[in-house]
Amino acid sequence: MEYRINKKTGDKISEIGFGSAYICEAGLDEAVRTLRRAYEGGINYYDMATSDGRSFKMYKEAFSAVRKNIMYQIHFGADYSSGTYGWSLNLDTIKKSIDKQLTDLDTDYIDYGFIHCQDEFSDWETYQKNKVYDYILKLKEEGVVKHIGLSSHTPGVIQKIMDDVDIDMLMFSVNPGYDYGKGEYAYGEVNERSEIYIRCEKEGVGISVMKPFSGGQLLDARRSPFKKALTPYQCIKYALDKPGVLTVLPGGQSVDDVEKLLDFYNKSEDELDYSIIGTFAPAQANGKCVYCNHCKPCPVAIDIGLVNKYYDLATVGDSLAVEHYMTLEKNAADCISCGHCDSRCPFDVKQSARMKEIAEYMASV
Repeated sequence: MEYRINKKTGDKISEIGFGSAYICEAGLDEAVRTLRRAYEGGINYYDMATSDGRSFKMYKEAFSAVRKNIMYQIHFGADYSSGTYGWSLNLDTIKKSIDKQLTDLDTDYIDYGFIHCQDEFSDWETYQKNKVYDYILKLKEEGVVKHIGLSSHTPGVIQKIMDDVDIDMLMFSVNPGYDYGKGEYAYGEVNERSEIYIRCEKEGVGISVMKPFSGGQLLDARRSPFKKALTPYQCIKYALDKPGVLTVLPGGQSVDDVEKLLDFYNKSEDELDYSIIGTFAPAQANGKCVYCNHCKPCPVAIDIGLVNKYYDLATVGDSLAVEHYMTLEKNAADCISCGHCDSRCPFDVKQSARMKEIAEYMASV
């Protein structure tokens, strides 16, 4: 397992986390085995927006003895009063739900307390009017909530809430389908979604990724909006390459499911290469680097994807990105304009020309 640091909290978070949507379907014994295998494999970050309230006691059974070693993101607005998942903006309902979740989990604190599922501007207005956000702040003052997060599928709403309040983590749906306007939750244009990634990286807000496989659609050529299948590993790599992303949260219902997720680290560069998405990227995505590194190997060993990422961040005022760029062993100034990267880029980025642009920019800051 590899880990990334949340810049705002200092937490060391596993790149592969665990989504709890359907763990309850495994049954108690198999669920406990599954969760414990995830923990043994280094997974330390767990999302608790589950489809069924029975899941919380499964986590209690699996993790009570190691609670301090893992992190839960718990959602203020996910209601399990009927047993299965429901969504609520009512403060009393949310209080009761949170109390029950904590009891069932056998814990007295929440690592990341999330402003839950804000997909409309009116949701955020109601959330504040009903004093739900104030309740999260109160629990934070009391030490029950350690850090504050936000979950949303909508870039415009995310920007508004990030303007209004300070958050430490964003749960966002990240996959090439949604980024390219395909799928049920494909909210926002290419640039709008890209701006979320860059803002989070710049401000140190970590991103935990929901729906990395677009509900499984991207893994099935018959269901995929692109009529081509990606592998889970390509989707995970795609998400992890986005600025701001700390952890990807696929789900699982068995030990075998977890083993398959952990196998991500055994895959070759070719198996992780998701450049096929360049064949179905929309016109507005052409000419924009997505950091896929399909252009490797560079004859002079420039990490072209990373150079592009630091440049994109630097141009929106991220001074830390400039510092990171300057410490690279090879950077854009070392480009020899051989054209190798230009011929390999599936997004028609003229990288040799872009390297000159980046070198000139970085020399001026």
